[in-house]
Amino acid sequence: MGQLTITRRGGAEGVAILDLTDDICRGEQNIILKQTIRSLVEQDVKKIVLNFAEVTKIDSSGLGEIVSGYATVQMAGGDLKLVNLNSHVSEVMTMTKLLTLFDVFHDEVEAVASFPFSPSDVHTMFIDRNIVKVKAIA
Repeated sequence: MGQLTITRRGGAEGVAILDLTDDICRGEQNIILKQTIRSLVEQDVKKIVLNFAEVTKIDSSGLGEIVSGYATVQMAGGDLKLVNLNSHVSEVMTMTKLLTLFDVFHDEVEAVASFPFSPSDVHTMFIDRNIVKVKAIA
């Protein structure tokens, strides 16, 4: 079983992209995910994207932590979105009907652009080498 690693990247003003690598299963890995999400909310980062591109396995304990993280962000007035689900993660989330809870995207640019941005937010954001134009909400 691999050890979960989390790498934080910024997608735009107020958006955190968390790249998850390896397994999200029972054990210390879940504590790291929970602490990371809680820490972001405490820092007033309420727009979070979890990138599953490198996740190899997830179990019920891992799903529970993702739901817990979602609830933490929602209670703080934010949103947590998922991107790049592989077939295993997608299958597990479909079987548990959790796909209906989350906004899921195949493309990171779309996931970040789906967050509402106020006129005071940056109107152009850089994600890797892609430029996304964001329409401000009046």
